[in-house]
Amino acid sequence: MGYNGFGLEHTIAPPTYKPFRELSQIEQSERGAQMMIGFMSSCPGKTVVSGVTGFSLGGVLGLFMASMAYDTPLHSPLSGVASVGKIAEIPMTQQIKLQFADMGKRSYSSAKNFGYMGLIYAGVECVVESVRAKSDIYNGLWAGCLTGGGLAYKNGPQAALVGCAGFAAFSLAIDTYMNSENGKPTENDFND
Repeated sequence: MGYNGFGLEHTIAPPTYKPFRELSQIEQSERGAQMMIGFMSSCPGKTVVSGVTGFSLGGVLGLFMASMAYDTPLHSPLSGVASVGKIAEIPMTQQIKLQFADMGKRSYSSAKNFGYMGLIYAGVECVVESVRAKSDIYNGLWAGCLTGGGLAYKNGPQAALVGCAGFAAFSLAIDTYMNSENGKPTENDFND
């Protein structure tokens, strides 16, 4: 399926001859659903949804990873307490408060990173798909390369190249796996 432009024409309400107030409740809900589907299939809609979803997933993943860290939050300021031996001497409520604050910081940091990555990747993939006017596996490959290279360009050309290759390979692997159901079914023992 090719796109006309960048999908912004899908965000316009479907043409009807009746004003919204004169529609029945079912017609209003159908029009609202059509507008929502139109927004979700547009490039800005896909980008926003991917960013919000990435932020949410990143927050949950960051919370999980922070709760699994068995180290003490030495990288966070401990109001004068600098060594591990002194951390054990502070009251337990203060230790718990520091751990929760550290978990919140790690969770928010992970959420920002995942949201930013998802936002950029979805936007670039949608633009690449719109420009190429094709929906195939190469869109994810190009979007992965541009996203990975774009996120790593501040560290120099070698980092940008590695980021491009790594993100493109990951995108290709995910797209290949997700599209593997579109092929011929595999033979199994139940057909005998």
